[in-house]
Amino acid sequence: MKILVTGGAGFIGSNFISYMLAKYKNYSIVNLDKLTYAGNLENLKDIAKNPRYKFVKGDICDPVVTEKAMKNCEAVINFAAESHVDRSISGPSDFVKTNFTGVYNMLEIAKKKKIKKFIQISTDEVYGSAQKGSFSEADKLNPSSPYSASKAGADLLAGSYYRTFGFPVIITRSSNNYGPYQYPEKLIPLFITNACSGLNLPVYGSGKNIRDWIYVEDNCLGIDIVLHKGKAGEIYNIGGGNEKTNLEITGLILQYTGKPGSLITYVKDRLGHDFRYALNASKVRKLGFKPKYSFEAGLENTVKWYLHNRAWWAKL
Repeated sequence: MKILVTGGAGFIGSNFISYMLAKYKNYSIVNLDKLTYAGNLENLKDIAKNPRYKFVKGDICDPVVTEKAMKNCEAVINFAAESHVDRSISGPSDFVKTNFTGVYNMLEIAKKKKIKKFIQISTDEVYGSAQKGSFSEADKLNPSSPYSASKAGADLLAGSYYRTFGFPVIITRSSNNYGPYQYPEKLIPLFITNACSGLNLPVYGSGKNIRDWIYVEDNCLGIDIVLHKGKAGEIYNIGGGNEKTNLEITGLILQYTGKPGSLITYVKDRLGHDFRYALNASKVRKLGFKPKYSFEAGLENTVKWYLHNRAWWAKL
């Protein structure tokens, strides 16, 4: 199978490419990435010369480069996105352009090329905050930030291409990912790198906000299963089943890095900050998905990776 992966130089995309090339020796992957601040080809240096891998620099909003990159591909997996909530609050326009208009462009080209499977990678944030219980795929969307709203819009657009045109779209919505190669602006890599540097760990508000976390390799496994067993037109939540408060995570990071609690500093809460995310992942589990990593094991692996790869993140 030949697969186009967009945003493949980013955090989840690069982990997915490495995972797939290692697992499927007869698959080839084209990586289309604009190389924004969060895209880094060093994430893929170990497979850069693999004959089954090709990198194309380009924007998913550019129909010419996107169509060329999609040539002879059977499947498309769209990881390309602006994803940092804080950046979406200060500058929403890039999020609307990439996360919505870019998806429209890809859907149009993929439909014309009769792509067999189109997987839109989304997020649990489209559901908004969960007061109790957990969100299933049938729950309404209630995004709080420009980032999550742009992703929700793309989900609805992608779903319409299945219902209107019969185009084989599948949507995955994962809980918060963490692991190697994550740009150090998100909570876990930021706090690890700050702790390693003796800098403060800025905790929003009370630090009691709750997220469900999934180790990036487990998310790659889930997407792999959806690619091969998922049904067109369906949505699959890929959850880790690891609900933790931000303070709990902060404490574990300080423990694993051997740093004192005095590095914790409380800062003004984020605008429109959702209190809790939680996913019901029973649907994808019925396809055979089961996370391999506990949160503690995944976090320990992540801390070790950042400790051993200071050269990767120090210049960022």
